Amino acid sequence: MSGILQDTPLGRQSDYVDTYTPSLLCPVPRWDAREGLELEMDSLPFHGVDVWHAYEVSWLDMRGKPVVAVAEFRVPCNSKNIVESKSLKLYLNSFANSRFESRAAVITVIEKDLSACADGTVDVLVHTLDEAAKTPWLENSGTCIDLLDLDITQYDYDPGLLMVEQGAEQNEQLYSHLLRSRCPVTGQPDWATLIVRYTGAPISAASLLRYIVSLRNHEGFHEQIVERVFMDIEAQCAPRQLTVYGRFTRRGGLDINPFRSNYETLPISKRVVRQ
Repeated sequence: MSGILQDTPLGRQSDYVDTYTPSLLCPVPRWDAREGLELEMDSLPFHGVDVWHAYEVSWLDMRGKPVVAVAEFRVPCNSKNIVESKSLKLYLNSFANSRFESRAAVITVIEKDLSACADGTVDVLVHTLDEAAKTPWLENSGTCIDLLDLDITQYDYDPGLLMVEQGAEQNEQLYSHLLRSRCPVTGQPDWATLIVRYTGAPISAASLLRYIVSLRNHEGFHEQIVERVFMDIEAQCAPRQLTVYGRFTRRGGLDINPFRSNYETLPISKRVVRQ
């Protein structure tokens, strides 16, 4: 564990504070992982955002009655830091017995605190449960490569598995529900649906599936895994346009959904079935 990660609450026993405490938030520099990918903060080959959903958000109104909500946070990928996930959970828990005059006041406070932690402008939405229930589910458009009939024997990270096929340029979406990686601090598994949209030489669907499975024991935070996939596909397959989108299952009442692209912007964030 790096010195920076040793200072985070992840993987450690923590006290649960239930009065507003912004100091609970803990930043993790993006640079640590990007250095391994030979990326530079001021010349990233992609743009994007990390979309967080928080399902355990509650505070007291001015008369002391609890309010519950679902929150969405959008952290730009060019922020200097990611927000360490357990620290965010602890921070949100600290709202539980604190009084706020309105939902707007809660949004203002969270935007200020998360933007300071990430060292970038974080956008915040807070929905009532009725509002959250109206958000449509993500439609599984494109081709699910999980249905391919093939043998797989490689479970250690191997970007060399990625290949293109002969043929005309394709504009397609491939997706898989089989992505699993590991938290670099706790070793716990993280599960996700991975969506790849591209324009370029046809990517071998079998090679993409084998590559995704090769990440099964690879360590990295959600944001780092998606950026690694983007860079590997770019290096091995050289598509003209590329989007990689990870929809990770929730842990501790939070899900994290990194979106990286060199040509498109993220539409309305929609949940997949495991979220």
